[in-house]
Amino acid sequence: MRVLLVEDDESIAEPLADGLGRYGITTLRVGTGADALNAPLTDFVLLDLGLPDIDGIDVCRRLRQASDIPIIMLTARGEETDRVLGLEIGADDYMPKPFSTRELVARMRAIGRRTRTTPRTETGRLGPLVLDERARQARLHGEVLALTPKEYQLLALLAADPGAVVERRTILETVWEPNFFGTGKTLDFHVATLRRKLGDPRWIDNRRGIGFRLLVPVGDPTNRPGQEHA
Repeated sequence: MRVLLVEDDESIAEPLADGLGRYGITTLRVGTGADALNAPLTDFVLLDLGLPDIDGIDVCRRLRQASDIPIIMLTARGEETDRVLGLEIGADDYMPKPFSTRELVARMRAIGRRTRTTPRTETGRLGPLVLDERARQARLHGEVLALTPKEYQLLALLAADPGAVVERRTILETVWEPNFFGTGKTLDFHVATLRRKLGDPRWIDNRRGIGFRLLVPVGDPTNRPGQEHA
């Protein structure tokens, strides 16, 4: 299991990550709400409410709008209103600090058993980008992208392993057909149109002569689908 731990206090985050590791759980640690919203897809989110940039309740709301990933809120806040609000906007559970790692893992496993009984429709989330395999749709910042079938297949292939370079030949044989003999410009054309629809060319990184990889653009919080970039 891979877990996203959103906690800005290192004195809490470090021992918690170590404790989870003893249960075979891999932890990706971030310290801000912005980093949490742009983090790669994991199996679970452990979310502190007292973050330095974005309130954890708002982070929870935005995560839930983009994904059905299980979320447990971890917080020192004791007010009932915070607990109720967090659960109402989509958190799966609430654990007040301090808590034991053993109990946390038990709750995670219980939630995992419940969520596995409900079909999940998305193949993945990369920051604000969400892919829905059953609907064959991609959403960016909550807006559906107008993709052709080939553009969706190309995006889904790159999103299957974010950050990993997929070779050009692999893309052509997967998205088009085995032993594809068409011109390489076919792939370049589709990459160009997909970049334009994603609103920022940095989403798709070109490793010249090798292939392409999917990345979340950094440093452009106003990026929205449909924007043109020079």
